[in-house]
Amino acid sequence: MDIQDKIEEIIAKIKSDPDFAAKFKADPVAALEKILGIDLPEGQINAIIDGVKAKIGLDQAGDLLGKVKNLF
Repeated sequence: MDIQDKIEEIIAKIKSDPDFAAKFKADPVAALEKILGIDLPEGQINAIIDGVKAKIGLDQAGDLLGKVKNLF
């Protein structure tokens, strides 16, 4: 399994499905296991969760910077 591909898949699902986004926020482990369809070892699932959270944080920061640029 390519973790980076899974992270991108999960981010797309979060952005397109508000119910899944809420489930991920409330219980990321259960949400990921459901979307992946497999039970991963804790180390792998935590790596994916951390990657998704980091990518979402970068996307949100980029959106804010874009909005600030538009002010000027």
